[in-house]
Amino acid sequence: MSTFQDEIKNCVTTLAKGGLILYPTDTVWGLGCDATNENAVKNIYALKQREDSKALICLVSSQAMLERHVKQVPEVAYDIMDFATKPTTLIYDKPMGVAKNLVAEDNSLAIRVASDKFCKYLITNFGKPIVSTSANISGFPTPDGFESIDPKILKGVDYAVNLQRTKKMTTPSSIIKLGNDGTVQVIRS
Repeated sequence: MSTFQDEIKNCVTTLAKGGLILYPTDTVWGLGCDATNENAVKNIYALKQREDSKALICLVSSQAMLERHVKQVPEVAYDIMDFATKPTTLIYDKPMGVAKNLVAEDNSLAIRVASDKFCKYLITNFGKPIVSTSANISGFPTPDGFESIDPKILKGVDYAVNLQRTKKMTTPSSIIKLGNDGTVQVIRS
């Protein structure tokens, strides 16, 4: 049986080679890759059969990592992160140091500081942000657990994490868009 540390090591190795992983996040089962690798991001879009004009979420391990990838983190972001009662993804203006095809047309990027232990350890050990998008073909429902992930997704990843496979995971994150001009817009509550 695989251990927590084995799973982290296998994921980091896969991500470093530009591969795709299937992993449990703090919300749902997700597809992930190195958020700084354009080719890996392109492969996520292809696997999901999703237009690359629809932006993906990026996970970071800490507020310090967030600050390295956003030109200016609005002050309100820290309050939202501190008081959120569920995983909350914030959309920031002017991201930096990530793959160009991960950034939306309006030069914004959806980023969440991971709250899940596995995700935090994975990102910390990898040392870079990772993509996080639901493990489904675009237009199909988000799977509520590992057993309901489409076989095309399972075959399309380079590594599938062998943890939490029986856990039901059905709650996507809240999404809030923050403008550097002080605007706050709830996209998904």
